Amino acid sequence: MYTKANHSHDDLTICDLKAELAGFTGTTQYYESPLGLLFTDGIKHLADRVGAYWLIDAIASWQPKARKIDPEFQLWELAVDHDRRAVLSFRRDDGLPTHIQQKIEYTDFPQGHIRLYVERGVLLLPSEH
Repeated sequence: MYTKANHSHDDLTICDLKAELAGFTGTTQYYESPLGLLFTDGIKHLADRVGAYWLIDAIASWQPKARKIDPEFQLWELAVDHDRRAVLSFRRDDGLPTHIQQKIEYTDFPQGHIRLYVERGVLLLPSEH
């Protein structure tokens, strides 16, 4: 999978991005991905800011399997290394085994680690929980 944004954000660090996202503590509107996953204002900002609609689509594409494991709460993590390779993973909660892991050959998502939640079919930021 190749995931490149339409615009450059090479100067944006994961710390800067997380600081921006921390300001989202709720949502005023829900959006729907082409694959049917609902998401919040914070997730929309994330996708717009770093061209990460692919991330929403990736999480949405795993929902048939993930919902069978836990329809109420899912912890999704994206880890991007210095070579711009990434791993998207799902587990039910901290300390529990990983159920889904998808390797991503290249992304221009900022290097580092970010967590997202799916609660009852809605993708959201931890600060929006």
